[in-house]
Amino acid sequence: MPAYNAASTLLKTLADLPHDAVDEIILVDDGSTDATVDLALREGLTVIRHKENRGYGGNQKTCYQYALEHGAEYIVMLHPDYQYDSRVVGLAVELLKLDICDVVMGSRIRTRKEALAGGMPAWKYLANRLLTITENIALGQNLGDFHSGFRAYRREVLETIPFERNSNDFVFDSQFLAQAVHFQFRVGDIPVPVRYFPEASSINFRRCVKYGICTLAVLARFWAQRLRIRPSKIFFSKRTDSDTENREQLQQASQKKAGTPEN
Repeated sequence: MPAYNAASTLLKTLADLPHDAVDEIILVDDGSTDATVDLALREGLTVIRHKENRGYGGNQKTCYQYALEHGAEYIVMLHPDYQYDSRVVGLAVELLKLDICDVVMGSRIRTRKEALAGGMPAWKYLANRLLTITENIALGQNLGDFHSGFRAYRREVLETIPFERNSNDFVFDSQFLAQAVHFQFRVGDIPVPVRYFPEASSINFRRCVKYGICTLAVLARFWAQRLRIRPSKIFFSKRTDSDTENREQLQQASQKKAGTPEN
């Protein structure tokens, strides 16, 4: 759970969580000024505290690093703001255990009527649809919602994707999905009821525009990598068996830039 000032919603999120499907709940607090940490400790959660706010992506990096270091086989990222229905966590994990998917997304948008009735602002719905359609085409996927804050991963995904190189901002999520597609992991989704209310985390219109532009830039980097026009380190596997190829791609890109012949 990447948390920031989630004291008013944390308990409700935990109340719906199927605890028989969870071995450990990790909450990374990103410099909250409310009682988030105190509540999490009282509820018996594993709490990691950032003294200063590192951003949404920076928070996730700490979450995943801790999960890997402590032997997690399946990792679910869930916002503690009660926006996503935590009752479906077990279903997402089951798809991973059955080896049907490597990454499971929670889709907030089953129908336009349902999404808007749940409180999603009309401008945000439109932006989501346009970006999701663009990403599905660019990445060859068929997902209902590329921008969900409900995600589940097999351990192998986090051991392969160099998420530490990603942005500390919201575009971390877009980078991660492009990386998952690049490494040929199987990405699927399930419908997740969503709620919009004042306490639920959300980015404003200005930051949403910035996020959209950055997401399009991620797609451009994805294709530059695929076509070997300009390799990017965010698409270099953390697994040692890919180190040679990674170095060769960097060398080739450097030679092209310098205009020197390849050996």
